[in-house]
Amino acid sequence: MNTYRYPKFAYVRSDEQSSGKPRRHQAVVIGAGPIGLTAALDFAYRGIETVVIDDSDTVSIGSRAVCYAKRPLEVWDRLSCGDRLVAKGVSWKVGKVFFRDRLSYQFDLLPEADHKMPAMINLQQYYLEEYLIAELAKRDGVELRWKHKLLSLKQADDHVVLTVETPDGVFAMEADWVIACDGANSDTRRMVDAKFTGQFFQDRFLIADVVMKASFPTERWFWFDPPFHRNQSALLHKQADDVWRLDFQLGWDADPNEEKKPEKIIPRVRAMLGDDREFELEWASIYQFACRRVDNFRYGRVLFAGDAAHQVSPFGARGANTGVADIDNLAWKLKLVIDGDAPLSLIDSYNEERAFAADDNLLNSTRSTDFITPKSPASRRFRDAVLELAEDNAFARPLVNSGRLSTPTPYVHSSLNTPDTASFKGRMAPGTNCDDAPVSKEGRSGWFLNGIGDGFVVLTFGGRPEAREISSGRIRARVAVVGADLIDDKGVLAGRYDGQPGTTYLIRPDQHVAARWRDFDPGKIEKALARAVAA
Repeated sequence: MNTYRYPKFAYVRSDEQSSGKPRRHQAVVIGAGPIGLTAALDFAYRGIETVVIDDSDTVSIGSRAVCYAKRPLEVWDRLSCGDRLVAKGVSWKVGKVFFRDRLSYQFDLLPEADHKMPAMINLQQYYLEEYLIAELAKRDGVELRWKHKLLSLKQADDHVVLTVETPDGVFAMEADWVIACDGANSDTRRMVDAKFTGQFFQDRFLIADVVMKASFPTERWFWFDPPFHRNQSALLHKQADDVWRLDFQLGWDADPNEEKKPEKIIPRVRAMLGDDREFELEWASIYQFACRRVDNFRYGRVLFAGDAAHQVSPFGARGANTGVADIDNLAWKLKLVIDGDAPLSLIDSYNEERAFAADDNLLNSTRSTDFITPKSPASRRFRDAVLELAEDNAFARPLVNSGRLSTPTPYVHSSLNTPDTASFKGRMAPGTNCDDAPVSKEGRSGWFLNGIGDGFVVLTFGGRPEAREISSGRIRARVAVVGADLIDDKGVLAGRYDGQPGTTYLIRPDQHVAARWRDFDPGKIEKALARAVAA
């Protein structure tokens, strides 16, 4: 690669390896990809002592995952990485879908203003990992161990024993909890005999990253049956450093070894871009994809996240984005359980909520794949008719599916929610991640999500109640008053939360709504707080 220099991280022999005496860690994360690193960073912020092990000594090879949505960016922003990722990435929100040589449909992922984070950024995965590693270096209580390969694990009632191989030999570690973030081919999943089932798709696609100067707008362009790649689909969008991601559907009969050769890739690129455009081939990969998930996100004290828990097709950017949501859901629950502030049963809600989200993502991903790669002549005719009609007919546009782009799945049926007893406008129902909004605090302009932080918060609109904190057992929620603690200068917050006077929300540490009412009632809030931690 000419646009990126891969770092090398040193293997370090640990004290417990030298002494031969296993040390008990609160959490051991398997895998230093985007999800494992996000887990380590969120754990470090919450005070969970963590070790990350990875059998490599560098970041991911090739751009791999490149599209990161607004909600994961908000999570990384809470972890002090958001601004750097947005500054380096290519922000975009408009997508265009072409059928043959005509524009069929276009969409806007974020048509409204007043959000801190953009709808989507494109950024090569190696930059994401590099920036997360750099942020972890600033944190206490977390250790990255490179060239450490998990060989086996054995579970006891209250801990896990891990056998790990290093350049200096094999040694044992212990952990209260193990978080498996070791990808779709997870060895950890095999070690606990977890099932990983779903659907494999009989098609192959080529990813080609090319470096070029181009004046194309920063939009996602997707073609069905274009003149330069007949009877197949193609995709174009921009990454950092003038690297452009090109995807070409190849069909199941394509030979992966042949199609990765430059002499096969370059003519395809020239057909898309034109013979006179200069470019340099940066990286290429052939992939086949599947939609499947683990049967349970928790096996004793082993917890699965990211591709180790669920695998989707790349259409819709649902892989890494949903993996970040796994960690956002897990970290606060694990902290409360480790500290003895919540029952062990709170961990079971991780599987309840994230398996529900995984099924939603698998359904969307499967539908996208079926639209992009029809399995019968009838489904092909239906798809083509939709694309033709969408150009001039609004009713057909919602049926166009070139990959429903990642949006958070609300936990609408979660046992942690307190159901509504009044009517509300807008989308901020229990189980939904909080919308951001511009606010000011102590005379300084800022953002709502930054202002509420990462603990339980009782948000109330109107007059200040006597209580400044609500507690249930050892769980405490601070009271934040809109109009006093947070100033809603533009009225956006009140609009998005239907903030009539007296309206009160209980917000979880992952910035999801747990409950809402039309009045401030400490007794109701206390009960909802207990329910939100499975007490």
